[in-house]
Amino acid sequence: MITVSGLTKSYGARVLFRDVTFQVSDGRRIALVGGNGAGKTTLLEIVLGTTEADGGEVHRPKDLTIGYLPQEITEWRDGSVLDEVLAGRPEVQELEQRLARLHDDLATTSGVAHDRALAAFGEAQSRFEALGGYAIEAAAHRVLAGLGFAPGDAARPLTDMSGGWRMRAALGRLLLAQPEVLILDEPTNHLDTDSVTWLEDTLSSYAGAVLFVSHDRDFIDAVAERVIELAAGTATEYVGGFAEFVVQREERLARLRSLADRQARDIAHIERFVERFRYKATKARQVQSRIKTLEKLDRIEVPDHRARVARFGFPPPQRSSRLVAELVDVTVGYDGVAVLSDVDFAVERGEKVALVGPNGAGKTTLLRLLLGDLAPMKGTCTIGANVDMAYFAQHQVEALDLERTALQEIQAAAGTALRDRNLRSVLGSFGFSGEAADRKVAALSGGERTRLALAKTMINPVNLLVLDEPTNHLDLASCDVLEDALDAYPGTIVLVTHDRYLIREVATSLVAVRDGEARLHPGVDEAILSPHAAPPAPAPTPAAPVGRATKPGQVRTVQKRSAAEVRQARAAATKELKRKVERLERDLGRAETTVADLQRQLAEPEIYEDHEKVRLLVAAHDEAKDRAASLMDQWLEAQGALDRAEARFA
Repeated sequence: MITVSGLTKSYGARVLFRDVTFQVSDGRRIALVGGNGAGKTTLLEIVLGTTEADGGEVHRPKDLTIGYLPQEITEWRDGSVLDEVLAGRPEVQELEQRLARLHDDLATTSGVAHDRALAAFGEAQSRFEALGGYAIEAAAHRVLAGLGFAPGDAARPLTDMSGGWRMRAALGRLLLAQPEVLILDEPTNHLDTDSVTWLEDTLSSYAGAVLFVSHDRDFIDAVAERVIELAAGTATEYVGGFAEFVVQREERLARLRSLADRQARDIAHIERFVERFRYKATKARQVQSRIKTLEKLDRIEVPDHRARVARFGFPPPQRSSRLVAELVDVTVGYDGVAVLSDVDFAVERGEKVALVGPNGAGKTTLLRLLLGDLAPMKGTCTIGANVDMAYFAQHQVEALDLERTALQEIQAAAGTALRDRNLRSVLGSFGFSGEAADRKVAALSGGERTRLALAKTMINPVNLLVLDEPTNHLDLASCDVLEDALDAYPGTIVLVTHDRYLIREVATSLVAVRDGEARLHPGVDEAILSPHAAPPAPAPTPAAPVGRATKPGQVRTVQKRSAAEVRQARAAATKELKRKVERLERDLGRAETTVADLQRQLAEPEIYEDHEKVRLLVAAHDEAKDRAASLMDQWLEAQGALDRAEARFA
């Protein structure tokens, strides 16, 4: 469907990426990952044709339908939320309008004109039915419900909705349109956990191809069957979801390090020879030969995946009281209308509480109550003694001064006690090292602006952090470091995020906000975190042996015999499956080696002088990738069968 060959893109002296080659084929779901500023959005725009590459080609069939969701949309059409979604099927809307006109013609014409209108009406009605026109509005409502809209929201003017809800409506328009290729740039940024789960299910069964950028590990694992990583100016494709990508990347990096070490030893050996015999006439030819060898040598570079990682640090805060916040019989809402009622829970010092639930359920209302921006209609909300709080929300990213540099922004936020501190070092810990600290905010990517806003929030010592979607636009590496920092943070955290992985790794308890209630649940229960996800099927357990033995010795004998029988049954049931899994692992390893070898050949600039060779290599590369994908599917199926077989004897 879409073939990308040898793409290269630079901005001035900075090379974003080079020699990027991959294929978006029918039904394939590809996640594009990489650090902030690696060029993911630029690559999507080149694939779409809205940005020009410096080199390489993108082949798209002329009649290919592509739907694109950018990170932000600035211009919106008039109409309701439902109108926005239905705009995804303009041919159905046009037919509906044509049917209305023909219906009027039938009522106002007679004779030959009436017969012509009747024939046209029948033809248009058949086409309308074939396109699912009579069910299209119901389908639009189902999409809106899946994306978290309340039933009454469909009729609301789109311009009355917030930016995040407008982006949801735009996503709904694409999902209703069902283009052959969906290209999505961070589609989960404006969704809650319920909507993310729904979108996972929708995209996992999507009939067309999907190419998307995301930092949500769970989402990538649920949707993607391939991962393309942009790092160190190159793109590497991996077969599988996020978990497989991590394993395969580490294996690849280990191989590259080994090859780089071996090459370094060879280079050192050659350089010692050159230095030793440089001025010896009898060795002049050998010396020159080795110098040319060094000049022509293609140095193996191991990508540094830590290059763009933000390292968040927290100044030590003062100690707060044991009770940081306490809500007693609280009812809270707006204009006399309750959003949450009978709320009773306390947040203690050192707790890390995640608020979960659908958008619109009251999470933001609860945050505003804790921040003191909203007073309870009933009950009390008490903030403990010596509690200093800092609040981060996405509007703080939008509030950054575009004309200031990153350094000027952090200087404006630093308290008096920090004015003597080296603020460049602080910025460096947030990923703005060297000249990056002097770049204007206007020149920063979305992820870089988020990091800068987080730096402003966290630079002053506080003992209560209130974070509202802090991972939006952050790359995976920065999410990892944020996770580590929040885990080690000595104060108290109240967190709202759709990133379920971050919640699992950081939170010590959950507050479920839904249906007008907010209830505290100790620990992180998956049923609370993702209530609409399908629960895992319980594994059957082998029946206990039945017998008359009552003495301890007899019981032990029966138990040993039973255990032996279970082991034998397990071995018999899993023997062939284990062999199949091992065979597929070997075949998959060889197939991936072939793909990597062909990728290396395609990366050689000189082969592009021979068009026939390029054509054959691209065809072989596509065939090898398809074989690797097929083997991965077979391996996953076999491994799943093996897991199920072993679970029966667990």
